[in-house]
Amino acid sequence: METLLTTLGFSFFFLYFLVSCDLSLSFSPFSLCAGTLLPGLPQIYHTARVFKAPFKYVFDVKDPGTHMLRLHFHRFSSPQLNLADSKFHVLVNGLVALTNFSGGRSVGPKVIEYLLWFNSEKVEITFLPAEKSKFAFVSAIEVISAPKDLILETAQSVNGDKVKNFEGGPKVTPFNDSLWRTWLPDDDYFRSKEGSNRVYFSGRIKYQDGGASREVGPDNVYNSARLIESKNASIPNVIEGYQYLVRLHFCDIASISLGLLFFNVYDGHLAYKDLDPSAVTNYLLASSFYVDLVVDADHSGIVNVTVGPSNKSMAYAVDAILNGVEIMKMSNWMGSFDGTLPAESVLKCLTRKRRVGFLLPLIALVCLLLSLSAIIRRRKEKVESVLRSKLPMEVHEISPKQGKQQLSSINTWLWVHWVL
Repeated sequence: METLLTTLGFSFFFLYFLVSCDLSLSFSPFSLCAGTLLPGLPQIYHTARVFKAPFKYVFDVKDPGTHMLRLHFHRFSSPQLNLADSKFHVLVNGLVALTNFSGGRSVGPKVIEYLLWFNSEKVEITFLPAEKSKFAFVSAIEVISAPKDLILETAQSVNGDKVKNFEGGPKVTPFNDSLWRTWLPDDDYFRSKEGSNRVYFSGRIKYQDGGASREVGPDNVYNSARLIESKNASIPNVIEGYQYLVRLHFCDIASISLGLLFFNVYDGHLAYKDLDPSAVTNYLLASSFYVDLVVDADHSGIVNVTVGPSNKSMAYAVDAILNGVEIMKMSNWMGSFDGTLPAESVLKCLTRKRRVGFLLPLIALVCLLLSLSAIIRRRKEKVESVLRSKLPMEVHEISPKQGKQQLSSINTWLWVHWVL
C-alpha cells in the first residue's frame, strides 16, 4: 500500500494553529492563549483558534478512503475571552459532526475522534458559530489517512464517531498505539468481575494478512485478555436512535493447544455461534483477529455485548476469551453524528439568522430615510403654503408707475424667500 509514512502504514496531518485553510470566507480567526500555564497538559491545550464567523479548513489527502479525524478542545479562560461561552456547529464533508457544542462539559481537554470514509481528495472541516453573539474554537486538529484494513470494503459506508476503546489489560496510551488511541481497562464495563480472570502473554503476537494488523489493534491489546465463563460487557452513554459499530478483538493466548476453544458472541441475539479462533487464524495460536457487530441503541442508553461458552466448549479448556472492545457511533440516516438535522439545514438555519441580522440594520436605515423624506416633504409643503398666502388675492387698478414699483417689490421678496 503506497502511503506517505510507510513505516506506520498511513499518512498523517496535524494542525496546530493553522496549516491549511480556505480563505474564501472574509474572516480571519484569531489566536487565544491561556492566561496562566496549565501544568501537566500538552502545549496544544494552552492555545486555541477562535472563530466569530464561519470558517473552513481544507486538507488535501493523497488517497480517498478511510480517514481518522480528531478534534481537540480545551475550554480555558483568558483575559480576552472565556472559551466556556462558545457555542457552535462543526461540519465535515457534508456530515454534521457537532451541533450546539461548547467544548465539552467536563473540566480538562476533550478529544472527539471520527472514522470517516471519503470519496474525495479533500477533507473540509467547517466551524460555524451557532448564534451571532457566540463563537467557535478548536485547540488542534488531526487528520490521519487510515490503513485500508482498518475498515473492510464491505463496511466502507460506515462513518463512525469513536466513543470507547477498552481492553483486558492495563491502560494503553497513544504512545503505545500506532494510531494514537487510548485503550482503557475494562473493569468499569463488566456487570460483574466474578467468573472471569485476566491472563497475560509475553510472546510474539502473530499478525497475518487478512487478520487484525498492528494498526487495527496494538500488541498491548492482544497480549492481555479476560478468560470468561459467561460475561456481559455493558457500554454506557450511547444515544437512542443511532446504530453503533462494536468491534471485538480476539487473540487466543490462553489455550495450550489448537482446536480447544469455542465460544458464542451475543449482541442481544446470537451473533456468532461456536466461534473457533483456530479456524479463523489458519490454525495459529496467539494470532489476532476481530469481529464487527452493528447494534441498535435503545432508550436504556446502554449497549450490551456478551461472550460466553458454546455447546462445543470443553470442560478442561477455556470457556471464552476477549482481548479488547471498540465502540463507534455511526452517522444516522440524515448524515449526522449529532441530532437529526442534515448539513444543509444547519447551513440554511445559520444563513437565515445571518440574513435577519443583516436585514435589521437595513430596515432601520430605510425607516430613517423615510422619516427624513417625510420631514423634508412637510417643510416643503409649509413653504409653498406660506408662499401662496403672501401673493395678492385681488388685483386693483393701478397706474403703470405704481405697478412697476409693486412688481419689483414682490419679485424681490420671492427671491429672498426661496434663498432662505
